[in-house]
Amino acid sequence: MVKAEEPTDPGFGCAPKDRTLEQKLDAGLINLDKVAGPTSHEIAAWVKRLFEGTIVTKAGHGGTLDPKVTGVLPVALNKATRVVDALLTAGKEYVCIMKLHGATGEDQIASILAAFEGMIYQRPPVKAAVKRVIRQREIYYINVMEIDPSHVLFRVGCEAGTYVRKLCYDFGEVIGCGAHMEELRRTRSGQFSEDKSLVTLQDVADAIYYWKTEGNPAELERILHPMELVFSHIPHVFIRDSAVDPICHGANLTAPGVLSLDANIAKGDQVAIFTQKEEIVAIGNSLGNTQAILDAQAGFMVEPKQVYMDPGTYPRWVKK
Repeated sequence: MVKAEEPTDPGFGCAPKDRTLEQKLDAGLINLDKVAGPTSHEIAAWVKRLFEGTIVTKAGHGGTLDPKVTGVLPVALNKATRVVDALLTAGKEYVCIMKLHGATGEDQIASILAAFEGMIYQRPPVKAAVKRVIRQREIYYINVMEIDPSHVLFRVGCEAGTYVRKLCYDFGEVIGCGAHMEELRRTRSGQFSEDKSLVTLQDVADAIYYWKTEGNPAELERILHPMELVFSHIPHVFIRDSAVDPICHGANLTAPGVLSLDANIAKGDQVAIFTQKEEIVAIGNSLGNTQAILDAQAGFMVEPKQVYMDPGTYPRWVKK
């Protein structure tokens, strides 16, 4: 939804796709395929070690996976470690093998699993790293892929913070024979999924080797993703160049600074503030809905809660 139009100054900032390799390393993420065995923290530490001797001094992961669980584990480098909290709220998808403790019919299995779609109540399992209080989580879909006499293979899309292990246990209680999670793989975390961008630790090591020893950065650039990708699931607000630096210094976004925004934003929604070059500036809470922001000529529109862009990236005042 366009509120106003204004050209952006090419002398300030940089579109994510035009960043240099050094800039990509300083604010990039890797869509890593975690193997069974190590913890997520160990995986992030190994990635940091692979980049030893480069500008990469920090690495963090975007959502803990248990040691035995495999699959999508976004690993953030340097400045991108600031944005992993936003990834924690993004939806997840898993493929699970559930072990049944007794015989039951396929139709009954499918119907009971379907009953878990929607809002459910969960108490985190005993070994969870969070407080064991009952909480609500949404199951977006459960697709049964295969059933044999003692196992069920299914794909589940769910809200962040859902425990698939507990989902299997609760299913066993409802069906009566008991069940537990035997194997789990995460296939999606926000915009990161099991596609051609998913790489192994060996792929990362090889890409760094080609870059360091052969001077060929092509493979390393291929596996690096801009940190802006983390905010794909959050409504966007695009702003003028002149509004960027005040926000970097903690100011609220005012009506004249807004150029365009996504439709269907409600008052109080979390939104991501972007430059016209599609760089992330901050996330915050909308102080009005989409129509109110479009109609407003003055006043505060978004209250930033977390700023990601460094002050001085854009000038405080931009001459027209």
